[in-house]
Amino acid sequence: MRVVDVNEFYSPTGGGVRTYVDRKMQLMADLGHELIVIAPARRDWVDERPGGRVIYIKAPPMPFDANYGLFWSAEPVTRLLDDLAPDLVEASSPWRPAWIVGRWRGAAPRVFFMHNDNLKAYVERWFEGLASPAWVERRFAWYSRYLNDFLKYYDAVLTNGPALEKRLKRRGVRIDAAMPLGIERGHFSPSLRDERLRTATLAELGLPESGHLLLGLGRHHPEKRWSMVIEAVVRASRTLPVGLVLIGDGYERRRIERLIAPYPHIKLRPPIYDRLKLATLMASADALIHGSEGEPFGLVAAEAIASGLPLIAPDEGGCAEVADRQASALYRAKDAGAAATAIAQLFGRDPVLLRRAATVAATRVRTDVAHTAELMAFYEQLVADGRRLAA
Repeated sequence: MRVVDVNEFYSPTGGGVRTYVDRKMQLMADLGHELIVIAPARRDWVDERPGGRVIYIKAPPMPFDANYGLFWSAEPVTRLLDDLAPDLVEASSPWRPAWIVGRWRGAAPRVFFMHNDNLKAYVERWFEGLASPAWVERRFAWYSRYLNDFLKYYDAVLTNGPALEKRLKRRGVRIDAAMPLGIERGHFSPSLRDERLRTATLAELGLPESGHLLLGLGRHHPEKRWSMVIEAVVRASRTLPVGLVLIGDGYERRRIERLIAPYPHIKLRPPIYDRLKLATLMASADALIHGSEGEPFGLVAAEAIASGLPLIAPDEGGCAEVADRQASALYRAKDAGAAATAIAQLFGRDPVLLRRAATVAATRVRTDVAHTAELMAFYEQLVADGRRLAA
């Protein structure tokens, strides 16, 4: 089966979407399928891969992030779709690509894969402190209607997990199924725990070996709520020897640097691209702390759990969905005081029993192999149904 993904969020310098698509291309090839990605770029070129390829079409850059491009003209995309003759076409951007793919005249089934929630990630946050999420949803109901306007052109509408499925269905958006993501579990393991690394990292934070090492991973973006996480750690540190290593980068980096400057037990580190090094640090910490209630799935949380790391996360969103209740502490979303209490509660538990529960939870994390197999089975059924209808 040949699947073509018209993907406005794919970039050679991108993050999570690029990682997900590149891995899916490999796994689809293992199952005997081909994935071809059509993505915007600064110039036309083709990146050949084992089991697939990425075809870049020259397009204008995104105004606020030059790493990404924006499709505008339909003709180059539809011409490629005609030439490639796919068995199935996938789209995920709710802007121009949604309409370009939806109105393409080819016979192949179309799937729209929801990977994010713009209303939760942006609009609700803009109105925070001024209006309730319910008020925002009512006033922006037109956005849900807009989504349904183009979704009528698609044979199936999927989400990347139950959190996003529930949220969108509540607003009346058509969703046919959830296809929870998975992680490359072989990279992460509790066996990578390095006590010397843990002790050395605590020492950098000015804490003894008996202290508690928290890890935060993610972009420096307001939706990740790092300022709230920092406040929670500062509050918890008044009664506990607890420190935080925050790994990532983004346009809020300078603001975060200013926030943590007075606190030697909180350190900022750049992204770690060496997967073994990152997995070892994850396995060597005492808990992962997360702040975003708008997370659609929670891949970082899943990687942490696979590393045998207990989780401190908001009680809404993708992280709450993947959390193992025996090895997690959930707190009221957007509440620094509640997050500080969750830190104290987690580290107030018997450390041996907590570590044992976290090790068991690591074996239950969904893999990307399982995700891809389920997705391809769904796509094969769509293609078969389409062929029967065409006949």
